[in-house]
Amino acid sequence: MIPIANLAKSSIGRKFLMALTGLVLTGFITGHMVGNLQIFLPPDHINGYAHFLQGLGGALWAIRAFLLLCVLIHAWAAITLWLESRAARGPEKYDKPKWLAASTPSRYMRLTGLVMLAFIIYHILHFTVGIAQPETFKGALPHWIMTHDVRELGIPLAAAGESVHDVYSMVFIGFMNPLVAGFYIIAVALLAMHLWHGADSLFQTIGWRNARWSRALRALAGLFALVYLIGNLVMPGLIVTGIAKPAPGTTAAACAAATCAACQDKDK
Repeated sequence: MIPIANLAKSSIGRKFLMALTGLVLTGFITGHMVGNLQIFLPPDHINGYAHFLQGLGGALWAIRAFLLLCVLIHAWAAITLWLESRAARGPEKYDKPKWLAASTPSRYMRLTGLVMLAFIIYHILHFTVGIAQPETFKGALPHWIMTHDVRELGIPLAAAGESVHDVYSMVFIGFMNPLVAGFYIIAVALLAMHLWHGADSLFQTIGWRNARWSRALRALAGLFALVYLIGNLVMPGLIVTGIAKPAPGTTAAACAAATCAACQDKDK
């Protein structure tokens, strides 16, 4: 096995590290999207799923640490490659931009990468730590009593009668706020753009892209980015517009009812 330190010494090695960590992170966010779409199922599903993840304890923190390491390596490789490319061009400025032939996503990779970093930090504060909107829960995260046993692929996630964190309500209440929903929508759109170019570049790094397959592989990368975009837009989009309603008996339903009552009082 080639030590990471040796890969970091060459531009080809850093491109490989960026591709490898990008592949790991892409797998994670895809699975994360699928898990989050359970918000449109009864609350037991996403609450049981979240409870199972929280129950992993030290293993969950090890996974988080590994993902954080991948983010840092990915960002470091991207920045050093960009600086190296900029230094190779020298101080000369072109009369016309040389990226005219480049795809739109490739032109904004650094910008989308920075937005992604801010998004990751906010997302952790919002749903993992629960402090992004402290006024919503007044210092206490909502809880949910499981009504059914929940299993996925034969694995028990939570049992009926068990008290778990009401992640269902946290998501609904969070996305009822137009500012929060808007930020997520913008961030997800930029992430999809980042994924489009990243997946396309991955094919080149591993040597799959050539004159014959270039257009098809780029279309495949674009299709994946589009599916990811739609899969993540439906959550904040349907909730903030009120099309998706929280399930009765949840903290989110009570919050929605209180908000509606406050609006009616304001109209009187």
